[in-house]
Parts: sequence; C-alpha cells; structure tokens
Amino acid sequence: MGLWARITRVFRASTGAALDKIENPELVLQQTIRDMRDRVPELNNSVAQVMATERLMIKKVENLEKEVVDLDSKIKASVKMNRDDIATAYIGQLQQAQLELARSTPQLEQASLASKQALKARDNYVLNMKKRTAEAMQLISAAKQAKLQEQLAQTMETFNIGDDASTFNEMREKIERRVAAAEAKLQLGTSSVDTQMADIEREAMDIQLQDKLLEYKQQMGMLGEGSGASTGKQISAGSNANDEQVLEDVIVKETNEAAN
Repeated sequence: MGLWARITRVFRASTGAALDKIENPELVLQQTIRDMRDRVPELNNSVAQVMATERLMIKKVENLEKEVVDLDSKIKASVKMNRDDIATAYIGQLQQAQLELARSTPQLEQASLASKQALKARDNYVLNMKKRTAEAMQLISAAKQAKLQEQLAQTMETFNIGDDASTFNEMREKIERRVAAAEAKLQLGTSSVDTQMADIEREAMDIQLQDKLLEYKQQMGMLGEGSGASTGKQISAGSNANDEQVLEDVIVKETNEAAN
C-alpha cells in the first residue's frame, strides 16, 4: 500500500471517529423527517404537471373528435349543393383532423397511464414517509429515554463515589458530634452541685410546709392527742381537699410574713 493511500485511510478513519462523536442521532432523524416532508410539495407539483398534460390531451382529443364530426357534416352539405370544390377542401381538412386524432389518442393513453403512475408514486411516498416518521419518532423517544437514563446513572455515581457523598458524610459527622456534645452538656448541667442543692432546698421547703400544716391542724384540734409528728405526716386520701386548702393558706401566710 502506498504512502498516500495510508494517509488517506488514516484521515478518513479520524474523520469518521470525530463525526461519530459529534453526530446526534436525534437531530439527524429530525432533519431526515423535515427533508422527507419538504419533498412532498415538490412531488405534488410534479404530479400536478403530469395530470395537467393528461387533461390537455383529453381536451385535444375531444376537440379533434368534434372537428371530425363537424367536417363530415360540412362535406355532406357541400356534396348536396354540388359544390365539389368546397367538399374537396373539407375532405382535406377532415383527413388532417383524422390523422391528428389518430396520433393524439395513443398520446392520451400514455398521459393517462403516466398520471395514474404519478399518483400512485406520490401515494406510496406519502405512506412510506408516514411510516418512516413514526419509526423515527419512536427512535427519538428511545434516544431521549437513553439520555435520561445516562444522566440518572451519572447522578447515582456521584452519590456513590462522588464529592457529594463525602460532603454529606462529613456534614453528618459534624452534626452528630454537635448533638452528642449538647447532650453531654445538658447531662452535666442537670447533675451539677447547684442543681442538687436546688433539689434539696425544694425538699426542705416541702418539709417545712408539712410541719406548718401539722402545727395548724394541732391548733385547730384536727389531730387526736398522742399523735406524733411522724403520725401527723401520714395524711389519708380522703382528706386531700382539706389538706390542699390548709396548705394554700399556709403558703399565703408565709408569703405575707416574708413581705412584712
């Protein structure tokens, strides 16, 4: 193989590979559909010209047939009038008309056949165009679906091994670390000495109020003699409403004394 043939082969291979990369099947099919549709008006124009030729031939044959009949009548009339000269002239015209009619009749048949063939060809082209268009639309739809699937696959790849996945994992670790630190701080805050002291103070306040309640009950004679302080602290369930009222009175009194 010569050097120039090898260079040509390499160039054609490189060009073909480049065209394959930039060639979009969807755009090519859409352009093909447009080209097929653009040919329809031109094809219709060609068919119309063939049909026009047929119609002209039909009109010509009709006129020739009419002329033959008319000349035949004129010849007969001339003979009756003993005008052989005029009859001879009409006979010459009749022969010319008959000859033209004989040539035009086959032409009309050919024109009619050509018209039918043109219509059939046009109809076949339109039918084939519709078939190809439907097939192209299906291919375009498949191409769009394939493109969508490729994009979806690329998106899934970024979730699996891309930067987005690492970013989500990093942010998740930071948030979990912050939540754990906040829970630890809350736990330390609730178990601190100040919190425990506040709980003890509330308990002591409750004890003082209970003692005051028992003292008021003793003053009011609501407790039997011989009942100790420990016995007085065990209040039955049936006297909860009276105890709450007395406890409320004690709290109000203590508050007023503290204000004075």
